[in-house]
Amino acid sequence: MQSLQAKKKRIFDIIQIGNVNDWPSRLFDMGLIAMILANLFIAIFSTFDASEPYKNAMNAVELVTVVSFTVEYILRLWTAEYLYPGLSKGRAALRFAVSFNGVVDLLSFLMYYLPIFFPSGVVAFRMFRIVRIFRLFRVNAYYDALNVIGSVIRSKRDQLLSSIFIILVLMIASSLFMYGLEHEAQPDVFQNAFSGFWWAVSTLLTVGYGDIYPVTIPGRVFGTILTFLGVGMVAIPTGILSAGFVEQYTRLKNFGDRSAEADIHFIRLEVGRDHPWLDKSVSQLPLPPGTILAVILRRGEPVIPRGDTVIQAGDKLVLGGESWQDTTGITLREVTLKERHPWCGTLIRDLDISRRTLIVLVRRDGKALIPTGSLQLLAGDRVLLYTQKPIRDALDLQV
Repeated sequence: MQSLQAKKKRIFDIIQIGNVNDWPSRLFDMGLIAMILANLFIAIFSTFDASEPYKNAMNAVELVTVVSFTVEYILRLWTAEYLYPGLSKGRAALRFAVSFNGVVDLLSFLMYYLPIFFPSGVVAFRMFRIVRIFRLFRVNAYYDALNVIGSVIRSKRDQLLSSIFIILVLMIASSLFMYGLEHEAQPDVFQNAFSGFWWAVSTLLTVGYGDIYPVTIPGRVFGTILTFLGVGMVAIPTGILSAGFVEQYTRLKNFGDRSAEADIHFIRLEVGRDHPWLDKSVSQLPLPPGTILAVILRRGEPVIPRGDTVIQAGDKLVLGGESWQDTTGITLREVTLKERHPWCGTLIRDLDISRRTLIVLVRRDGKALIPTGSLQLLAGDRVLLYTQKPIRDALDLQV
């Protein structure tokens, strides 16, 4: 059973967007792209008369790609529990089936099996196989750019809605005004206010189809004025989006510049078989405030730490935290115990030290030991402590 689950998880990793080091997953992605491009070529080439001699070959390629898409869809349903780890198997499969990617994946091959209801020559349904390429935009090379676009639209949505509302009001007013000026001269063209609205849309948006236009002098004067207004109306949302892009990229640049100066520290912690965090989920870890678990290195591969991710033996945890801004700083002292040091062979709780002296850490044979009261100090130990008293042969460390 464990072997089946491991194979299932491996299949899930392969059919997802692969990382650079996972060659089976990368080959799967490249094969998927090749099939999508083949369908795009068939959809375009089949509209030419010269494609008739190659019809059988194109049908064969289409059959292979449709079967491949079908198998892929079944595998995605089967491994959906790893895509939605918080749901049961059935609910995870249903969640994927009703998602945008799931619906597009289903439509990309379903029409091929239903020729009675959907003729196989309908190009519109064949285009669903091409829409699948948008899934590959989750690759990092495109994902950041798409995130910037979405962030700009979300941040400027109020200004964009306001500009769209102004344009709509101006279109309605212009359509009614033009209807009043041109209806008598062109009753067949400006039949109602809707005809004037179509003219206002094509004029304000600077399209100018020419299918409807004013012929009277007042109508042409008003049309000229509205054309100038249309240039400004189109420039409003364009300027809003342009300013949003400049702000977003400036913010990203400033973050990148300041991140190098930020006093943020990262440490790496390896989880052994006797570590207290072993077999605990990330949400159960007793992390101090201001500390984050940035990444988990498991068998050389990075793992994104989610709340339900379970810590395993051998994991290397990368912890990050911003240091406290203190102008005075804290001075720690490090003492290496020699053979005849009075602390050698003494328990920490029996040390004759000041109450204001705190032993922070003990390093022994390259390992860090928690300074409990029952820990006996030995020769060669490096004791890190906080104290305000001067200590002979101690090495000061600024923290």
